[in-house]
Amino acid sequence: MPTTTLLRLSVADLLTRPGASRAVALHADVPDLELGGTRVPAGASVAIDLLLERVPEGIVVRGTVRAPWESQCSRCLVPVQGDVEVHVDELFEPDPVEGETYRLEHDAIDLEPVVRDHLLPELPTSPHCRDDCRGLCPYCGADRNEVECGCAPDDPDPRWAALRSLEL
Repeated sequence: MPTTTLLRLSVADLLTRPGASRAVALHADVPDLELGGTRVPAGASVAIDLLLERVPEGIVVRGTVRAPWESQCSRCLVPVQGDVEVHVDELFEPDPVEGETYRLEHDAIDLEPVVRDHLLPELPTSPHCRDDCRGLCPYCGADRNEVECGCAPDDPDPRWAALRSLEL
């Protein structure tokens, strides 16, 4: 029998009553949520607000999932953080279709794959500390948001000179 976790919910009460529904609001730690250097901090609480509803095919889960994230600015490398909120609308059924629905295991559903599948694609892949971040100087490494380093850009490659004269 699968282990019991906070994200594994019994739905036996819903399965015995067609059309029944139940609201679920919980906070849980979902480990290893990371994509390209952006991650949900270890021990951070993921807020899950869902409505579970019995339908002929199984259980429909609708609602929102919210989580904090942290990373580094992709331009200047200072720490940045934020929150992500995603909408969930998924079906749990006894015989799931690979990549389309989730498994209804006898009288329980596991929300962890749903939370993971919805949060990961929404984490920012190249976050910025601010929209006008000037980043690091490619020559001396100075943070151009804080200082003017005075490094002069290299002379452009003369092989591209003909293209600079084009007006587009």
